[in-house]
Amino acid sequence: MRVLVLGATGFIGGHIARAALDAGWEVRGMRRQANRNGHLGGLPVSWVRGDLKDYASLRMAMDRIDVVFHAAAFYPTDGNPRKVRQQVEFAEREIQNVLAAAQAAKIKRLVYTSTLTTIGHPPLEEARLADERDRYQPGTLPKSAYYESKIAMEKMVLEAVAKKLPAVVLNPTAVFGPGDVNLTLGGLLIAVARGKMIGWLPGDINVVDVREVAVAHIAAAEKGISGERYIIGGHNYAVKEALMLAANVAGVREPRFEIPFWALRSLVGLGDLLPILPIPANHLRTVDQWQGYNCEKARQTFGIVPRPFRDTVWEALEWFRKTGHL
Repeated sequence: MRVLVLGATGFIGGHIARAALDAGWEVRGMRRQANRNGHLGGLPVSWVRGDLKDYASLRMAMDRIDVVFHAAAFYPTDGNPRKVRQQVEFAEREIQNVLAAAQAAKIKRLVYTSTLTTIGHPPLEEARLADERDRYQPGTLPKSAYYESKIAMEKMVLEAVAKKLPAVVLNPTAVFGPGDVNLTLGGLLIAVARGKMIGWLPGDINVVDVREVAVAHIAAAEKGISGERYIIGGHNYAVKEALMLAANVAGVREPRFEIPFWALRSLVGLGDLLPILPIPANHLRTVDQWQGYNCEKARQTFGIVPRPFRDTVWEALEWFRKTGHL
């Protein structure tokens, strides 16, 4: 099997490449900079230069490829609500390039790494956890570039299935583990380990180990049904509970109080008023959307057994220490 990993220099993409190599597959990784290899140093990955903005480089990277893993979808970082439309349009252009190149290359399967935010809340009258039936409705959170761009890209991938592109969508929840080169969520663990996480946010989350996410991608290439979504998750926790566990693993003082919603809204409002401030408004404005998830569909289809979150935190912190992040 010949596979291409878009995002191979990143956290999840790097682990997908590792899992594909473990499966005995021939792995090609696309990167923008020739000297970057993420956490894949020394592994037999065949690197090619390319950019999601450049259709020609994508088409060349997909030449003679069976499966494309797209783990490099646009990640909005600008929380300015006035720039949401601009960021959504940029995301749509990038994903269109990927889909067009995949169609032209006649790949056998596209496995697209989406996110938990495209999973909506279940109907109020149904007392259950959110699952793949629930969809975030575009425009629900018009000030969130993250929510709006992620659902726009996922929608385009699923629409491409109707045009005969075999594509599977995976929706990882909050991903932790070793190899978080960009400190995607690892920054939270580092803050906890340094004793700087003094409070917790209200709400629930689902956490998953990056290695389970990677294994799910490999299984999706073989067993996933085209046009289906699969939530790749591990354990549901209250945010407080997850942070307490991480603090205990790190051997530091636990967070001491809950940060109320009104304080978060005030902070987000300040960020909207003064966009130059380093306030992560993109995510803080949607804390009230956080929820737990039912991950049984993926577990039964792909045979995933989530490891204890305590083990994930320990191994992630060890990696951060070895790499000088902690």
